[in-house]
Amino acid sequence: MAEIMKKITVALAGNPNSGKTTIFNMLTGARQHVGNYPGVTVEKKEGLCKYAGFEMTVVDLPGTYSLTAYSIEELIARNFIIGEQPDVVVDIIDASNIERNLYLATQLIEMNVPLVLAFNMSDMAKQKGLLFDIEQLCELLEAMIVPTVGNKGKGRVKLLDAIVETAQRGKKERTHIIHYGKEIEEELEKVEKLLAREHELVEKYGSRWLAVKLLEQDSEVTAKVHRKEVLDAVTAGTEHLRTIFGDEPEIIMADRRYGFISGACQEAVKSTVESRHSRSDMIDAVVTNRILGLPIFLILMYLAFLLTFKIGEYPMGWLERFFDWAGTTIIAFWPAGSESWFKSLLVDGVIGGVGGVVVFLPNILLLFLAIAILEDSGYMARAAFIMDRIMHKIGLHGKSFIPMLIGFGCSIPAIMGTRILENRRNRFTTIMVIPLMSCGARLMIYALIIPAFFTEKWRGPMLWLIYLIGIVLAIICIKVLRLTVFRGETTPFVMELPPYRMPTLKSVCIHMWQRGWMFLKKAGTIILAISIILWVAMSYPKPSRQSLAGLSSEQARQTALAYSVIGRIGRTIEPALKPLGFDWKIGTALIGATAAKEVFVSQLGIVYAIGGADEKSHTLREKLQANYTPLTGFCIMLFCLISTPCVATVAMTKQETNSWGWALFQFFGLTTLAYVITLIVYQIGSFIAG
Repeated sequence: MAEIMKKITVALAGNPNSGKTTIFNMLTGARQHVGNYPGVTVEKKEGLCKYAGFEMTVVDLPGTYSLTAYSIEELIARNFIIGEQPDVVVDIIDASNIERNLYLATQLIEMNVPLVLAFNMSDMAKQKGLLFDIEQLCELLEAMIVPTVGNKGKGRVKLLDAIVETAQRGKKERTHIIHYGKEIEEELEKVEKLLAREHELVEKYGSRWLAVKLLEQDSEVTAKVHRKEVLDAVTAGTEHLRTIFGDEPEIIMADRRYGFISGACQEAVKSTVESRHSRSDMIDAVVTNRILGLPIFLILMYLAFLLTFKIGEYPMGWLERFFDWAGTTIIAFWPAGSESWFKSLLVDGVIGGVGGVVVFLPNILLLFLAIAILEDSGYMARAAFIMDRIMHKIGLHGKSFIPMLIGFGCSIPAIMGTRILENRRNRFTTIMVIPLMSCGARLMIYALIIPAFFTEKWRGPMLWLIYLIGIVLAIICIKVLRLTVFRGETTPFVMELPPYRMPTLKSVCIHMWQRGWMFLKKAGTIILAISIILWVAMSYPKPSRQSLAGLSSEQARQTALAYSVIGRIGRTIEPALKPLGFDWKIGTALIGATAAKEVFVSQLGIVYAIGGADEKSHTLREKLQANYTPLTGFCIMLFCLISTPCVATVAMTKQETNSWGWALFQFFGLTTLAYVITLIVYQIGSFIAG
């Protein structure tokens, strides 16, 4: 009785000249026939192969560099894979030109087909000095990889085994291993949600692939979608992306795929000679150099901080004078001899609190401008790659540094950004240390303290130093956490290295202003509300007139402050803060900073404005300079850098870890660490100074 063989269909895809025909001949031998695809004069080759109880129908698809459906060959290959749904797609890759050939593989991965990668001409790749970490590439690309030499018949059995194993495993859901960046991913998510009602299309193509093709303005896919709301969202999304990037979404997405490929090759290919982006590679030879990479990164960040203060000093001074003028003008026009709680609220609460924060808007905009240029040019991805070597040694992948970089803007989106890390241990570890990255809110504290206590030539270095301390502490904490709480192996990820692009003025300005506007909205809502609450707490209850009789205006002011709710709280916690060099005024500002870090500045503005705002009032920086030492100023920055994140960050940590336990662990752990380190620094500094 004849053996009943299981039938499977295998599609061979690949670039022209990748050796696809030799692999086809190696698998099928003489059992093949040639015809045409229905309706077109493009040659269609099919062959039979019997192996391990399977009868394989092997279809040799037209050679193509991509599946964008620009040419008839691309359209045929894509339609066959989607329409016929072969049991396995084998992508034949010229291993000696790995980066160029992997572009088609990324598109097949996006189609979520059962995939095997045949690294053909592996002998030529070896001659060119290329060494592949096949195991790691399999994990990164989520597909089996088999080295072959088609013209010598090498790798045939292993390739057939891989085909059988993949066919038996069937279709599986892949992770979205190619991340297109925040703006594009947001548009993809919008389109995917709207596609939910297109049941037949989604079932056939998958919502992710459909959304990608729609944003790429693929005419074949667009013609299949009839819902107006979907098409309108795609039109709006593509227009938005053109505005942001100054280029077509399709080009940007192609760059991201090449970035993924380049990152994969950096991870798993020992010596690559592929020069798809020769200019990018020439720059990378310097900026990602094993010796030069880290110093270059530190120098660039130092220059960004130096320019933040150098250029920002002028508009910051203008804003300071404006708010000072606004306060004195209100006082001057207020009816003489009349005391009003509303005047105090307006001058001390609103102008002293919110105005004291808004003056740092120029510094915020300039720092975000520098970061936007580094991000849009493609350098920030290199920064993550540079840190990869360090991160591997402490138990994380370099990709964890990407959310940490986002943390320089704000901890909340940075914590959300850890979603790109699939491994739970890596993700939770990264979340715990993200607050150690100096967010934009802390920049306001630094911008207040540094000019108050340090000369102009030391301002850039001091800001650079405080950011560097945060990074170093994060690295130490990661190592400790991975050795204790989050023990386990580190899983590999691709470091995406997009080609360098000249940032467009429009894109950089949009990114800068988006962050600046978020800060202004926060100043006009959260900080305003907290400033008013703090003003009330610092103004009431008031001491009796008898207790103030005979005191000077400054003595009366201090007595009134001490008698208020905030004063009483501050006096209670002062003994615990005194070893750090802090008095009760700094202590109350630190309590306010728990709600939002910027409130530290507004709180001090209110403290030093209550009862003291008049025509001769000095700026907040001058008042701090008169009351504290540079060592205390440095310790304030250090404590604010390390200590408890704001309430919103704690809430986001709870949401992303799904546990109040981890959120409170982060809250109290960082506060304790801040206290211990600041205590050591202040006591040693005082000993040396004394």
